[in-house]
Amino acid sequence: MDKAELIKRNAEEIINEHKISKILKKKQPIVYCGYEPSGDIHIGHLVTIMKLRDFERAGFKVKVLLADWHAWLNKKGDWKFINSQVEKWKKAFKKIGLKNPEIVVGTSFQRKPDYMDDVFTLAASSTLNRGLRAMQGVARDIEHAKVTQIIYPFMQVSDLKALKVDVAVAGTDQRKIHMIAVENLKDIDYEVPVFVHMPLLTSLKGEEKMSSSDASGLISVVNSSAEIKKKISKAFCPEGKKNTVLEIARILIFPFFEKIEVKRDKKFGGSVKYDSYSKLEKDFLSKKLHPMDLKNMAGERLAKMFEKIR
Repeated sequence: MDKAELIKRNAEEIINEHKISKILKKKQPIVYCGYEPSGDIHIGHLVTIMKLRDFERAGFKVKVLLADWHAWLNKKGDWKFINSQVEKWKKAFKKIGLKNPEIVVGTSFQRKPDYMDDVFTLAASSTLNRGLRAMQGVARDIEHAKVTQIIYPFMQVSDLKALKVDVAVAGTDQRKIHMIAVENLKDIDYEVPVFVHMPLLTSLKGEEKMSSSDASGLISVVNSSAEIKKKISKAFCPEGKKNTVLEIARILIFPFFEKIEVKRDKKFGGSVKYDSYSKLEKDFLSKKLHPMDLKNMAGERLAKMFEKIR
């Protein structure tokens, strides 16, 4: 797989895709993703982490922003809690599968005068309603939004300049914030980067999007290998139809392992090996691969991925 294909793999949307070929000519372009360190690393975070691994393989320098100030602005905890989370996340990212990420804590640069000047310049070009709309996908209790939560998107846009970003990776819930960047980065004299938006996983229950507030529909680093396998075994996975377990195989398992083996008893056809997701999907949708066999494989592989971080 060439560099451009790695960058595009599994992306839901790419904004400014035409800039990729130019960026790839740089000696070491920069890709970043920001995370609010406000709880345990979970399966949703792995979606963007796997994408960062793709960029690393494509020759990019990876910057991981532990957005402590963003977490505080977004009412995710007090400073004592957030600071303790930052230390946990630092340790986790050393085990997560990235070779040499630069881990940057938000407050290490966000309290500088030049940075705050950029934040206020961007805010001066926007309305209160635009700020609220931008936060709809990421804010906690947006119906009772605090002023701090409206500042959040303008800081996120300013981060792009401060970190000298060529490509930003995020979930699709960040899209409205990135649209502010597309329209207003010129106000702080920075070129609009490429935005790679990754899909949001569906809950293991097969209903709405996965949420960190729903422990039964989510897998996190605190779950043991046995708990992970048990949760996957109960996941909504209708035979012959697309579902969350297939999503997990496509977005997380194949990018990490590249080749997988689904173990089966000989009376069910014996074990089968796959070197691409498309072949596995084809067998599942044609009912050649049983849901329980798919779930057993996914549970086993996810357990291995989280074991390293845990």
